[in-house]
Amino acid sequence: MNKIAKLALEDGTVYTGQSFGAEGEVDGEVCFNTSMTGYQEILTDPSYRGQIVTMTYPEIGNYGVNEEDFESRRPHLAGFVVRNLSGSVSNFRATGSLDAFLKRFGIPGIRGIDTRALVRRIRNQGAMRGVLSTVDLDDASLVAKAQASPGLVGRDLVREVVPEKGFSWDHPLSPWAKLGEAVHDRLPPDAPHVAALDFGMKYNIARHLFDVGCRVTVLPGTASAEDVLALRPDGLFLSNGPGDPEPVHYARQTIRKLYDRLPVFGICLGHQLLALALGAKTFKLKFGHRGANQPVTNYETGRVEITCQNHGFAVDPDSLPDELEVTHVNLNDGTVEGLRHRSLPVFSVQYHPEASAGPHDSHYLFQRFRENIDAYRAAAARS
Repeated sequence: MNKIAKLALEDGTVYTGQSFGAEGEVDGEVCFNTSMTGYQEILTDPSYRGQIVTMTYPEIGNYGVNEEDFESRRPHLAGFVVRNLSGSVSNFRATGSLDAFLKRFGIPGIRGIDTRALVRRIRNQGAMRGVLSTVDLDDASLVAKAQASPGLVGRDLVREVVPEKGFSWDHPLSPWAKLGEAVHDRLPPDAPHVAALDFGMKYNIARHLFDVGCRVTVLPGTASAEDVLALRPDGLFLSNGPGDPEPVHYARQTIRKLYDRLPVFGICLGHQLLALALGAKTFKLKFGHRGANQPVTNYETGRVEITCQNHGFAVDPDSLPDELEVTHVNLNDGTVEGLRHRSLPVFSVQYHPEASAGPHDSHYLFQRFRENIDAYRAAAARS
């Protein structure tokens, strides 16, 4: 028998559907992602910590899941919402079903609701707190729980997803990501060394850094500037991560001590934290940008890049210090998508150039970071 599940929003709206995945009750900010594929990457992206994710594409689960495409050790989102859950798995790489995957990690899901109506409500009203439950089916009770849930603003979710200790990364890109190109699986001893501050980093970021020839040491996002400098790195990477950047004050302090000493590249939360460290401000978007089809203008080239995005906060362009300039802008709403320091080899983007599954328009950013590191090393050798 199909077990009933309910999703209640803080505005009093309740959706009734069928349960899949694990049973139980969770709260979180209800958001939506417009990607047609890549649900496994979405599920295992630590940036979704504290969120109940709705997929706008109507048929989800048809190609199952596999261990190779994980973006972290496990899923981090609170709950999952789909219109139709595929009853069969059809992909030669699949090792299991989406339903079994969610059961394994204790993530509840709801299917069979009108996701178009839900997404329209979020777009009109803004992202809302919600509760997904298979154990409490009383509408009034669920709405009250949603209204009492903490939401994202002011919460430090980074501490909930950072690794316990640092480690070296030595895994190359998947051959499926290289589209027939050769994949190298080892680096020379003198390869440049990147220290990556992990605020909830996706595995594919480290794979791309490795692919452009960098040795990578991953450090918890709570690491100090002294921890980073002890590695004697040639570059500093600032990763993506979940939630509100404002309460992640320790990362801002670390970045403030390092940005003028090393080449720096930041993605998503790392982009926001870099801006905050240099004196800018951030704000919460009405419903965020989440999907694999977001158009961004590159001011440096005049070209439009199709990008993959996942963020609910953005950098306020009116708060930028003089030393930072905007390099990329979202064509849908004009928000800041990229920054560059005017005199230092420091840059960042709000979107995800490493995204898999996602467009490849922005892969050049990893090569740019490598070029900045090479120039830094050459200057250090001359001095």
